[in-house]
Amino acid sequence: MKTQIILDTNFLLIPGQFKVDIFSEIERLCSFSYELCIMQGTEQELRKITLKKDEKGANKTAAKIGLKLVEDKKVKEIEFESLTDCDANDVDSKILQYCGQQKGKTECIVATQDAELAKKLRIAGIRLIRLRKLQYLEITQ
Repeated sequence: MKTQIILDTNFLLIPGQFKVDIFSEIERLCSFSYELCIMQGTEQELRKITLKKDEKGANKTAAKIGLKLVEDKKVKEIEFESLTDCDANDVDSKILQYCGQQKGKTECIVATQDAELAKKLRIAGIRLIRLRKLQYLEITQ
């Protein structure tokens, strides 16, 4: 069974912001079979960043790089609509609910830099991939 590694929107900004190759870093970390995924709505969030008038140019560039990487690396999009008690456009809530529903079926690891989401995932017992020292990735429990 393949582990699903779900890449959060802000995690996809890392290559453009910090020049870290997240894909080779994930490969370095994971000696097990895995599938890279994004949640439905992630590409839309990246596109919004590229279109915001008040967004910094560096963030716009990082979002464009993230979109290109998702396409080039053929990252699978998880379609997930069955949300309860949250906004259907809230990708973080989708990630939390999806990972919760997958427990016992398939392992999910979430790659994120969002501190609030990371806290909720830790409480739920979901492993994380985080950027450390702005240079490399690490899997945390």
